[in-house]
Amino acid sequence: MDVLIVGAGAMGRWFGEVVGGEGRIAFVDREEAVAREAAETVGGRAVPEGTAERFDLVCLAVPIPAVEPTIELYAPLSDRAIADVSGVMAAPVAAMEAHAPEREHVSLHPLFSPENAPGNVPVVADDGPVAGWIRERLREAGNTVVETTPEEHDAAMETIQTKAHAAVLAYALAADDVPEGFETPVSRELDELVRNVTGGNPHVYADIQSTFPGADDVAEAAIDVAEADREAFEALYREAGE
Repeated sequence: MDVLIVGAGAMGRWFGEVVGGEGRIAFVDREEAVAREAAETVGGRAVPEGTAERFDLVCLAVPIPAVEPTIELYAPLSDRAIADVSGVMAAPVAAMEAHAPEREHVSLHPLFSPENAPGNVPVVADDGPVAGWIRERLREAGNTVVETTPEEHDAAMETIQTKAHAAVLAYALAADDVPEGFETPVSRELDELVRNVTGGNPHVYADIQSTFPGADDVAEAAIDVAEADREAFEALYREAGE
């Protein structure tokens, strides 16, 4: 299986490691040095950005705002299948159908950072040999494949990403420093969540926040809690526990 991975960042390298070992892996990136480094790390090769070489599978591992135009640009290099690991599904699946109608389409989203692999990987894919090969490689790497739809996936991201990140960041911005020894189990876990979220790439988190709605719901819920009298607070407390 000849595979071209467009985007040699963390997710592109992760995909290369998952599907590597059979056939050839090639990387292309706006920064040629990054593509060469990824190729050396994963065990593949780098190709120039303007390559006309064709591949069995082209996988887009680019930021969410760039995925649709990148699919249009690189779809002609795909002979059998086109995939993406951008983190959104409805838009890239539609772009694949528009620009690569005769090829298999696969959209997958690892719900973890590469250093925390393996984990759950929602997948939207056509029935076909390349899609089956990708699923098999994901499972062999220890991941759990979660079959879904673009609509179900993108709706879930509103909660597990946008709302979750907004809640954690809001706590971090509102929290005051407290003397050592005043931590509770809850505050300790929240502080750990803050470290996990703020230890990532702010550009990636900004892309998520601008792609999926939900942050306003968190803000409104926080206001409800802050403005509630005792009776209303107890009702919200019980509702949250449900």
